[in-house]
Amino acid sequence: MPFIPSVIKWINTKRLSQIDLFRKYPAETQQEILTRIVSASKDTEWGREHGYGSVTTHEQFCRNVPVQSYEDMIPRVERLRAGEKNVLWPGEVRWFAKSSGTTSTKSKFIPVTRESLEDTHYRGAKDCLVLYTTLNPETRIFLGKGLTLGGSHQINSFSNNSLFGDLSAILIENAPAYAELIRTPPARIALIEDFEEKMKMITEKTVDMNITSLSGVPSWYLVLIRHILKTTGKSNLHQVWPNLEVFFHGGVSFAPYREQYRKLLPDPKMHYMETYNASEGFFAIQDDLNDSSMLLMLDYGVYYEFIQADKFDTENPRTLSIGEVEKGVNYAMVISTDGGLWRYAIGDTIEFTCLYPHKIRITGRTKFFINAFGEEVIIDNAEKALEKACLGTNAHISEYTAGPVYMGDESRGAHEWVIEFDREPDDPEHFTEILDNTLKALNSDYEAKRFRDLTLARPRVIVVPKGTFYKWFRERDKLGGQNKMPRLSNSREFVESVLKTAGL
Repeated sequence: MPFIPSVIKWINTKRLSQIDLFRKYPAETQQEILTRIVSASKDTEWGREHGYGSVTTHEQFCRNVPVQSYEDMIPRVERLRAGEKNVLWPGEVRWFAKSSGTTSTKSKFIPVTRESLEDTHYRGAKDCLVLYTTLNPETRIFLGKGLTLGGSHQINSFSNNSLFGDLSAILIENAPAYAELIRTPPARIALIEDFEEKMKMITEKTVDMNITSLSGVPSWYLVLIRHILKTTGKSNLHQVWPNLEVFFHGGVSFAPYREQYRKLLPDPKMHYMETYNASEGFFAIQDDLNDSSMLLMLDYGVYYEFIQADKFDTENPRTLSIGEVEKGVNYAMVISTDGGLWRYAIGDTIEFTCLYPHKIRITGRTKFFINAFGEEVIIDNAEKALEKACLGTNAHISEYTAGPVYMGDESRGAHEWVIEFDREPDDPEHFTEILDNTLKALNSDYEAKRFRDLTLARPRVIVVPKGTFYKWFRERDKLGGQNKMPRLSNSREFVESVLKTAGL
């Protein structure tokens, strides 16, 4: 179909010019977003309480509106779910993205407005295709279908006025009819609640199709891919789908899974594009296949602010606008959106790798780190150290979690790493040594605490059997979707629970 490349080129040209504008004028673009969403909400309950009628600048916005956590929002979210209108955003909010998150065992219900669907979530998905096809002019992605592995929650009615579900389920429910022409599986399969049943149905439906792209969370896709290979008797996924060319992935770091994907999708022409999207919004997309950092998408319905991560828990920390940030600083991200989230601390930390254009990489979570002894080890440290340890010992990690070993009367503290390997290290002792030394090289606080073993002893690595983490998720009815294992914790809660699942 020769007309397809010309249509794609026409669409891309228009959108690329818009992307180029916010690359060149980030502060101006963000000011326009702030003005638009504040103006739209000035007559809501929230807007009246916080003086939105007179807010025109970043400084006024910061003075009038406090930084919020989800716990701060709960009373108003409950009223929205009961059907009240004009509370945080004009009109009625009918959809709520249910997320267990990684900061609490309680579910979060993030408001999803029509505006946030169109201006942020769907726009982000479209821009993934725009940027990918621009990077790959010879792509044949549109000659087949994209396989999407979404969440396992069905849409459930909360009241006569609102519904909730996993974000991916909400996106499927509200998608335009033409989406079915380019995406699979159909909604009736995509929304199956039982993850294992959904895997079987997806396999039956898609193994004979021309799948050209994948979209989803890397950890859960590995489970699906292995199921497909076991069912078909094939040794790699290209034998099932020879025209598969790209995996749009997000939700968790790709680093621990990279080697496994190289084995399961060995074609050197296979591409990977990282995205940064969540229930709260779609934020960034990798725009260079040779650079793992992502372009922060500044013209969606999201206004960004940034707090230096080491000052996040201080009283009234200063927030920076996009024009004030610096490269190489760890920031906690705060967002205001056309979904009715106002100065909401999303819980993620990022670092700018480039300015003009503004590119980021995710470094961790504001509440998930190990700092039991003043060492302040963040997820970015952990991922890099584990990747180096794997490379040095020919190992592949499937899943892991880590926490502290507390000091006893006559014993020092330590970090305990519970790891499930797809391929175990050639030399376990050397694996631990590389992990330890790399953490020292990356983190001066950790290095200081490890000095002569005075405060922290050498890390402990406990290997659990294959399938342990899958069993852990199944025991908690959290298979599939956006469910994630907390990688680092300041307590032993997750370490102990995984060890219990493993029978250790």
